[in-house]
Amino acid sequence: MNIILFDEPTIRQNLLPLTFTRPVAEVRVGIMTIAEKWGEYMREPVSYLTQPYLQQKYDLNLGFHNLYINGAVCPDEELVAAILNLKMGESLHHNGLLIAINGDNLELNEVEELANYASTREHECESCTIIRDVWDIFLQNGSQIRSDFAKLTAGRQSQPVGDKHTIVYNEENIFIEEGVKIRAAILNAENGPIYLGKNSQVHEGAVIKGPFALGEESNVNVGGKMRGDVSIGPFCKVGGEVAASVIFGYTNKGHEGYLGNSVLGEWINIGADTNTSNLKNNYAEVKIWNYAKGGFKNTGQQFCGLIMGDHSKCGINTMFNTGTVVGVSANIFGPGFPRNFIPSFSWGGAAGFETFQMRKVTEVAEKVMARRNKQLDQTERGILNHIFEETQQYRVWDKKA
Repeated sequence: MNIILFDEPTIRQNLLPLTFTRPVAEVRVGIMTIAEKWGEYMREPVSYLTQPYLQQKYDLNLGFHNLYINGAVCPDEELVAAILNLKMGESLHHNGLLIAINGDNLELNEVEELANYASTREHECESCTIIRDVWDIFLQNGSQIRSDFAKLTAGRQSQPVGDKHTIVYNEENIFIEEGVKIRAAILNAENGPIYLGKNSQVHEGAVIKGPFALGEESNVNVGGKMRGDVSIGPFCKVGGEVAASVIFGYTNKGHEGYLGNSVLGEWINIGADTNTSNLKNNYAEVKIWNYAKGGFKNTGQQFCGLIMGDHSKCGINTMFNTGTVVGVSANIFGPGFPRNFIPSFSWGGAAGFETFQMRKVTEVAEKVMARRNKQLDQTERGILNHIFEETQQYRVWDKKA
């Protein structure tokens, strides 16, 4: 069976700016990305039906037996069984949302074609976990850590903690991959599992409460306070205080400062003593910028912090208001609270913004990626150029000029 994870258009819009640079299924929630979850459950490689400008990086592989699955849906045993029971031409829906189609030998390479093909022979799925909005990522993160932990560790033996100065609570709920180093830390898995990925490090004085996931080669720095429902992707450095947040990968938030109810993409750097507000002073529900609406949308949540797209950076002591959305390749600095919607390729802060021009954007990205032995190749440059043009409408200062 050839597994193809497709971007449902409305959900993809709701998940911007995170999906400017990746298919929906590449969103990380729990220990794994959604795509990695499907690979684990189906024991098959996956490919993507996504935006044309992303397709060169994220391959679409069409075979003779094609199974199309909504990339915003997290798998579980019951859902996987329902999908595998679909006969050729049958589709699975949840409250009107297309979940999966057994397209068999049909080579459907546009989402619109999927929707038309799925209009007959429908089955209904009673319940499933769907990442519809950016705040769903941190809301679902704790339960997805638990689910991923059970899947990844079944029948396997954890490595030992290996440090007599580390204090451990509920050790049977902690899984340590090969190459992990822990020194004089506190690991408390009483409220949820703790997963430490291959060659990751937990440094002296760090306090970690589960559910918590640390990706391959990532570090919790000295004195870091991970307060639960936190996922850190691969090749990250994280310190300070973090709660109910997800960091996709290749991102540094290495210093003191608070990050709560937030989602950070890749290749981000958070300056020292940067803080995010995740609760309004009047305890009202948080509204955040929504690209699908073209305006601010009520999250229905009392807690919502920072959503930041790939390659963005902020300077020391940056203060982010409750429910701030930052696009791709923005650079934020200076005193005061910047606006709570910062378009992609913005340069500035509370005093005002100008456009972060592409020549300088690529210079910075090249240097940052080289530090992780990665290259900003022509495909990556093409993606950034496309996003620069697509998001020009939001940089209002360009219009005034």
